[in-house]
Amino acid sequence: MRFGIGVDVHGFSADRPLILGGIQIPYPIGLAGHSDADVLLHAIADALLGAMALGDIGQHFPDTSDEFRNISSTIILDKTYSLVQQQGYRLQNLDSTVMLEEPKIFAFIPEMRKRIAGILQCDLHQVSVKATTTEKLGFIGRKEGIAALAIVSLTAQEAH
Repeated sequence: MRFGIGVDVHGFSADRPLILGGIQIPYPIGLAGHSDADVLLHAIADALLGAMALGDIGQHFPDTSDEFRNISSTIILDKTYSLVQQQGYRLQNLDSTVMLEEPKIFAFIPEMRKRIAGILQCDLHQVSVKATTTEKLGFIGRKEGIAALAIVSLTAQEAH
């Protein structure tokens, strides 16, 4: 069994859609980033890479490469999970938290979980997505951006 932790932070940016957990959230601004800036999927990808000691998403999907400009983070997560599977592991459990003051995302969490479970080829009960505020403290409390934390556990795939 292996464990990994991922953290990601993105500031808000005008004229971009807000993408979280692989879905578009209705909100007047999105997140700044080289890709679609899906802070949740980035944290999950980093947790997976960390569990396998494979570096971080910046090494695999550098923001200096035009190949990854505006790439969907669902592709990043899918390619990252393929690396995990190539090493003989699969997801056992994912627990994640999105930290933001706005927008309120509770109603979108079921769709996020389905999207993530589909990418990670697992059952819905293996994927947890939660949201919290920072009680108006710090850059998140000032509504300047969003952060996400993810923890994964991986188990060796059974031989067939």
